Amino acid sequence: MQEQLGHYGPLILDPAGPDPVEYDREHVVVLSDWSFTHPHTIMAKLKKEEGYFNYQRRTLADLVRRRDPEGEAMSLDDWRMWQRMRMDPTDIADVTGAAYTYLVNGHGPDENWTGLFRPGERVRLRFINASAMTVFNVRIPGLPMSVVNADGNNVVPVDVDELQIAVAETYDVVVQPAEDRAYTLAAESVDRSGMARATLAPRLGMTAKVPPLRRRPTLGMENLGMGGMDHDHGAMSMRGKAHAPPEMKVGAGVDMISMNPPDGAGKRGLGLEDVDHRVLVYTDLVALEPNPDPRPPSRSLEIHLTGNMSRFMWSFDGRRFTEAAEPIRFAQDERVRVTLVNDTMMQHPIHLHGHFFEVVTGRPGRHPRKHTVNVPPGSKITFDLTADAPGDWAFHCHLLFHMHAGMFNVVTVRPLDGAAP
Repeated sequence: MQEQLGHYGPLILDPAGPDPVEYDREHVVVLSDWSFTHPHTIMAKLKKEEGYFNYQRRTLADLVRRRDPEGEAMSLDDWRMWQRMRMDPTDIADVTGAAYTYLVNGHGPDENWTGLFRPGERVRLRFINASAMTVFNVRIPGLPMSVVNADGNNVVPVDVDELQIAVAETYDVVVQPAEDRAYTLAAESVDRSGMARATLAPRLGMTAKVPPLRRRPTLGMENLGMGGMDHDHGAMSMRGKAHAPPEMKVGAGVDMISMNPPDGAGKRGLGLEDVDHRVLVYTDLVALEPNPDPRPPSRSLEIHLTGNMSRFMWSFDGRRFTEAAEPIRFAQDERVRVTLVNDTMMQHPIHLHGHFFEVVTGRPGRHPRKHTVNVPPGSKITFDLTADAPGDWAFHCHLLFHMHAGMFNVVTVRPLDGAAP
């Protein structure tokens, strides 16, 4: 639980050769979440009631007036369906602004951390999500961003107005403010329960208008891997354990199986599906240099992200790390296509230590190389991995309390029999 206690920091590696990104100055922007409640106390509350920190749940009063607090229609049939599944369409973040203050470089929203610029300069912002549990939606109203780097790897510049950054992801963007004015850097928590806020300005002490928190998102059938299915039939079938793959351990730790998970690489982040500006998705990312290993994968592997939300149990393929889960084994230098299938209603940023992998986006040879990929609820993400680092490596969900609850395993990379070590 050290990250939740403040044990994190940026590591900036400069390239050995010329940097393909041109910029006049840079600012490191570390996003994080802070609570005065001890993380083991937070964990205990989540185990007792997984929605403990969700202050935006629908209520009986909402059912009576057929609308939730955000004005969204709410029918009795929908309410009954969610109750049967023991799930909540407002369950977007396990720990919310009810417990957290959201920080930029250790500063709260009222402290107004400020990054300086001279009008006309190209400013590189190195965004790092060092939070324990918070996925942020980042924008700078009035200032487009050009994404030039993802997880430490250069990409072909892509212009966006907003990006979602999951825990452990990094994005470098270049902005070029032309006016002698301040701009607000707004990083909303994905459930809209709070915001990290900072300022870019020519001089200290300047501020710009801070946008209000937007309407919180809710989950629907498409977030359950049931898009295009009959809702009632899908809900019952989804929970049927007969649909589980043979390698999955089916028990109390698995409360749903996604029946029809779509590819999530082209999905906008939660809450950003309908905004009227440019939003970064993984399929926008194109590696600046050709991928180093052009070989096709020699085999495929499917890993299911599993959980029981009401009991706050999280696992891979139904097995928590504490249950002596079998390691995920790769031969050194073998090429494997890995598909992560999210069988839960929560998004999971999955992180592999010691390696970069290529997120399959339909651009062979130029797939973006990352070490963390955020798998949307009820969806799947595929990546190609060259297992080129021998040893034992952590593989886990980077939502800290999910990892602590069991969504963790070891990736073992070993030489082939008879091969030189």
